[in-house]
Amino acid sequence: MEKRTTNPKDAPIVVGLDIGTTKICVTVGRRSEHNKIEVLGIGKAESLGVSRGVVANIQKTVTSIVKAVEEASAQSNVDIKVVNVGIAGQHIKSLQHRGILTRKDDNEIGRKDIEKLVEDMYKLVLPPGEEIIHVLPQEFTIDNEPGIKDPIGMAGRRMEANFHIISGHVSAVRNIKRCVEYASLEAQELILEPLASSEAVLSPEEKDAGVVLVDIGGGTTDVAIFHEGIIRHTAVIPLGGNIVTEDIKQGCSVLRNQAELLKVRFGSALAEENRENEIICVPGLRGREHKEISVKNLAYIIQARMEEIIEHVYYEIKSSGYERKLIGGIVITGGGAQLKHLVQLVEYVTGLECRIGMPNEHLSKNEVLPKNTYDELKSPLYATGIGLLIKGIEAAEYNEVEHPVKSQAVKGIAEEGKKTFGFLDKIIRYISDDNKIEDTDYIK
Repeated sequence: MEKRTTNPKDAPIVVGLDIGTTKICVTVGRRSEHNKIEVLGIGKAESLGVSRGVVANIQKTVTSIVKAVEEASAQSNVDIKVVNVGIAGQHIKSLQHRGILTRKDDNEIGRKDIEKLVEDMYKLVLPPGEEIIHVLPQEFTIDNEPGIKDPIGMAGRRMEANFHIISGHVSAVRNIKRCVEYASLEAQELILEPLASSEAVLSPEEKDAGVVLVDIGGGTTDVAIFHEGIIRHTAVIPLGGNIVTEDIKQGCSVLRNQAELLKVRFGSALAEENRENEIICVPGLRGREHKEISVKNLAYIIQARMEEIIEHVYYEIKSSGYERKLIGGIVITGGGAQLKHLVQLVEYVTGLECRIGMPNEHLSKNEVLPKNTYDELKSPLYATGIGLLIKGIEAAEYNEVEHPVKSQAVKGIAEEGKKTFGFLDKIIRYISDDNKIEDTDYIK
């Protein structure tokens, strides 16, 4: 099914755009000759217009996207036009549905038969204001023979399939598309962020054994449960690292940037692991007395909030019905996974084994990027960004024959004949092309 190229020069260059609550990250990469991901460039910008995974201010978000794209484009020497965009937020919902297709003959089942079943799922009637983002086939039943994962090549007349359907608010999806278009980009695919993260940090063995991916971001915590290699449950919890920072700010009476530094440099998710006599000195405001904060008290504040987040995750695990089938335990990733002693706290609250998920297994050695940037990419912070690259590359290779995807061009080749538009020209362009913003044909 999956087409892989052996010559990296011929491999399609793909761009991932992670629109997070704390940062906007653009990754540029392609598949290397060893089937790893070769990252050609990375761009970051502070996310000012996103709240809890949802775009709250389009103008600020566009400014951040443009800044991150320019940085990634300069580093990779690639003219970025098409991106694979991550989507998250508390509006994300998932449901299970069953589809049936009766074929005219019992010839071999092909890819078009599966695509027809998937297309039928997109016609489902959802509550007002919601639209389908992903339709993920789980298991097929061919002529009453259940439990088939890949039916292509089999003979059969009646096809049935269980689908995991992920939906989101129309307004939230449309705002993301608008931000991408106002930044003079085109969205190739809209990808749920926990799905992307799972590609970067989970092994096929873990997915088969049963595992929970927990991606702790700035504004949200994403949960994805896999069993027998199939995604079984997804959820987005509207709590993340930012709320921990807010608690520290209130509890220790410090500035927000000081609270963030305290969390990153001295924070711990288990108060008992810290000594009573460890004290941090925080400078006061404009000549005022400095403050002394106990590391143990700081840990108590963090632990209380992290316990709440983990309990929400545990509730999702129990409500999925797979609590007793998770041999692979829990894998935590995202920026929040860098908190000290978090693994021990997760194991204590849930009773499941836990590890930190890092995307380093999928990265090929890179001579292009500076060493500190390459080392930084191995952090859980970039799991979603690397995952978006993996999903984008797989989609590009899968669709290469029948539905060619748009790829990037290396600068110099693309510069010739390229017209630059001023701000007024852009407005005229959008007004003259009525379907530009509302067109959703390119989103699958």
